[in-house]
Amino acid sequence: MKLNVIVDERVYSVDVPPPMLVEAEDFFRTLDHDMDHGWQMGPEFIENPDKLQRCQIAANKLLTSLSGANETMVLLMAGFILKRLPGVTGVRIDTGGEMLHTEMIYEKPASRPAVAQASSVPSPTQKLGKLEAMEQAGKDVTKVYQVGKSYRFAVRDLRTGEWLESGPLNSEQEAYEKRMQAYKRRLDELTG
Repeated sequence: MKLNVIVDERVYSVDVPPPMLVEAEDFFRTLDHDMDHGWQMGPEFIENPDKLQRCQIAANKLLTSLSGANETMVLLMAGFILKRLPGVTGVRIDTGGEMLHTEMIYEKPASRPAVAQASSVPSPTQKLGKLEAMEQAGKDVTKVYQVGKSYRFAVRDLRTGEWLESGPLNSEQEAYEKRMQAYKRRLDELTG
């Protein structure tokens, strides 16, 4: 199962092998047990974190694991999120120290819990003014980022909320040009 992890303008795709979701259940239970005693989430102490908050905590641990290149912990934290929030396809991790601002991205808008509807993705039929559309298009098309020796960017699908990554591009300039084309297309979609 895949979890798209968005950190600032970078998108990481974490592929969790399905057997790991079963094999790591003891680890997940231990993690849940630790959180049962409450957790410091940024400036707030949450006495009894709910499912979403537990996954926001796991996302913060995932961020720490990504920066420390701890692949096992990245897989475990992504697995925890996938197992505890069925239908989740991605997570946008807040890097400003506010764990409660971390957003979960779901497969279908109908499957989102009311608590997690913090993202302001306009519906595909909703048309925006020019300035709003420019701002939204900037959120829906990531900046160019490097993956190995190639360059990529990602675009959020308006219907599903999923992030779709571009194919590998040979140069940063080529990736930037393709990104600008995607940005223009999104702007046109949003303004009608």
